[in-house]
Amino acid sequence: MLPTTVPAGFPSPALDFVSETINLHEHLVHDPPSTYIARVSGSSMVNAGISDGDHLLIRKGTQPRDGDVVVAVLDGQFTVKRLRLTSTGVLLQAENPEYPDIEVPELSELIIWGVAYMCLHSLR
Repeated sequence: MLPTTVPAGFPSPALDFVSETINLHEHLVHDPPSTYIARVSGSSMVNAGISDGDHLLIRKGTQPRDGDVVVAVLDGQFTVKRLRLTSTGVLLQAENPEYPDIEVPELSELIIWGVAYMCLHSLR
């Protein structure tokens, strides 16, 4: 980790002297046995900042809350969606108007596999 913030405005010459190495695992993974990484396929979550090819850091065993981005298994199929707990049931919400939200039918098998807590994507 840099010993300071990185300015997005005017450059700082002090950053020329950074010699510390970085351990991404140390900074991004707070509970190694419960943390997984998955590559995203598709564009249903673009308005949440999650694009095709991005990598999600996911915690298993975390109690999902309304509004969390989750990796869900619905009737044996994986999907990444925003979890909405409504008065009428569970909704898996897409973050792209081109994709429908998924109202989870009462007799469906829904497993919240994990809660996504970080998205890593390339700037290219």
